Amino acid sequence: MSLPDVVSRDEWVEARRELLAAEKAFTKERDALNTRRRELPMVLVEKEYTFTGADGSAGLLELFEGRDQLVVYHFMFQPEWDAGCPNCTGFVDDIGSTRLLNAANTTLALVSRAPYEKLAAYRDARGWEHPWYSSYGSDFNYDYHVTLDESVVPFEYNYRTKAEWDVLPNNEHTQTQQPFDLHGLSCFLRVDEDVYHTYSTYGRGPDAMTFTATALDLTALGRQEPWEKPEGRSLESPGDHCH
Repeated sequence: MSLPDVVSRDEWVEARRELLAAEKAFTKERDALNTRRRELPMVLVEKEYTFTGADGSAGLLELFEGRDQLVVYHFMFQPEWDAGCPNCTGFVDDIGSTRLLNAANTTLALVSRAPYEKLAAYRDARGWEHPWYSSYGSDFNYDYHVTLDESVVPFEYNYRTKAEWDVLPNNEHTQTQQPFDLHGLSCFLRVDEDVYHTYSTYGRGPDAMTFTATALDLTALGRQEPWEKPEGRSLESPGDHCH
C-alpha cells in the first residue's frame, strides 16, 4: 500500500508552498517551450492527398473547413480492423466540444487508414461528431510516419529510426510485423491556398491534451498506471502512512 503521509494542516501548507514554487517554475518553462514550438519553421505540403469523408472525396485544404489552422489526430484504425484502437478511442472520448477551438480559427479532424464506411460506423456508435476522414489509398499516413511500412517509406516513429528503437527499452510498439499503425498528432497552417506542416508529436506527446489525464495528474492516486511513482497507490486504509 502506498498513500500520502497524513500530517497536520500546517505541515501540509508548507509542503504545498514548496510544490507551488516548482509548479510556477514549470509553468514558465512550459510557456518558453510553447514559444519555441511556435517558432519552429514550417514545410510546404507539396504532395496532393485525397481523403474520403462524409461529403465524399476531399483534399487536405478542404479538411480546414475554411479556417486557418488544422489539427489532425492520427487515429489508429487499420483497414482490416472492425473497431478503432481503444487508447485512441479514449483520447477522442475526452475531447468534448471543439467550439472554442473553432473560435480560434482552428479545425480538428481525425484521420485513419481504414475505409470511411468503417470509420463512420464506429463514430456513430461512439456518438462522436468530429469530422473523420479515411486516408486509405493515399500516402498521408506513411508520410507523417503513423503507418510504418518500410516497403513504402523508411521506418521512422517519433523521429527515431528502426535501429534506434531496437536498442531502446519499452519498444514493443515498434516491433510489430509491418505494416502497422501508431498514433500521433499533426498541425498544419493554411496561407491562402498553400498548406504548411508546422508540428507533429507522437507517443505520449498528445496525452497532456486530455482532460482526464490532466485531472488525474492533480490527484493523490494519479493515473493509476504501472509506470507512475510512487508505486502501488491504492484506496486501502492510509493508517500505516500516518506519522
